[in-house]
Amino acid sequence: MGRISPEVEQEQKVAIYDLLEENYFAPKGSPGGPYHLILGNAEARLVFDVRLQDQSEHGRVLLSMTPFRRVLKDYQQICQSYYAAIREAIPQRIEAIDMGRRGVHDEGSELLRERLKGKIETDFDTARRLFTLIFALYLKG
Repeated sequence: MGRISPEVEQEQKVAIYDLLEENYFAPKGSPGGPYHLILGNAEARLVFDVRLQDQSEHGRVLLSMTPFRRVLKDYQQICQSYYAAIREAIPQRIEAIDMGRRGVHDEGSELLRERLKGKIETDFDTARRLFTLIFALYLKG
């Protein structure tokens, strides 16, 4: 398992906290949650292992990682630039890089919503937080 930077680890923790506080996550055909979601990867696929609150199985959704590769790679590169900039760049440069970073993050979030369509419905904020976790999983993996 690969290592992730302290910055990505912190973003991962914030995403999990935010998801626990507020989210919209509705698997198709489900009567409702709350759910326990386990994200993973297996054989170049992103795995959404959805469980009920008591940990009993509810369903699994598998998505190919191929459509995510470009946006994940782009996001990784812009995050590296951003983390380097916050150590030494002027505020305007940091802000410009951060705007680009948010744009790529939004692109990944929309792609996730599109790929989950018909399987799991999420709102944009939930998709953004899930993309953050997918990015951390990508780096580990």
